[in-house]
Amino acid sequence: MNHASNSIVGLINFLSFLLSIPILGAGIWLATRSSGDCLRFLQWPVIIIGAAIMLLSLAGFVGACFRVTSLMWLYLFFMFLLLVAYLVFIIFAFAVTGKGHGHPVSGAAFEEYKLTDFSTWMQHRVRSSGSWYNIRSCVRDAGVCRKLGQKSAYQNAAGFYQDHLTPIQV
Repeated sequence: MNHASNSIVGLINFLSFLLSIPILGAGIWLATRSSGDCLRFLQWPVIIIGAAIMLLSLAGFVGACFRVTSLMWLYLFFMFLLLVAYLVFIIFAFAVTGKGHGHPVSGAAFEEYKLTDFSTWMQHRVRSSGSWYNIRSCVRDAGVCRKLGQKSAYQNAAGFYQDHLTPIQV
């Protein structure tokens, strides 16, 4: 039974090692592209996440398949830290955005979002000039306004209000 569980843990870690390769590759690809603040913002987190998954799965694979106890303890410790970090991130995300929800707009197919509905931290973050510059740059680089102008349904105001728009587009 012990051998089977080690084999299963080793297989799962080998698969996660293989899946970390495209994540790391995507981060390196983002780093080589020189367009936009949004991509520059994402490159290091993606590279760090890809490298961390790769190293963690490698430690789990070697520890399970070759019965290296110290690597398995290291693997378990960092997996625990990873789970705690995920939990903290989820709680933080809900705390920051939990109150924010759309308000129906009369005669429109979309909902309106108000900054005052979000947490104080989020309001300060969005209102700060540095953050707003990055947000504006990301929206501009994504071509949100240009894409809105290309739709033929927007020849009049009624077409705009009847379209199902994303919160960014509103």
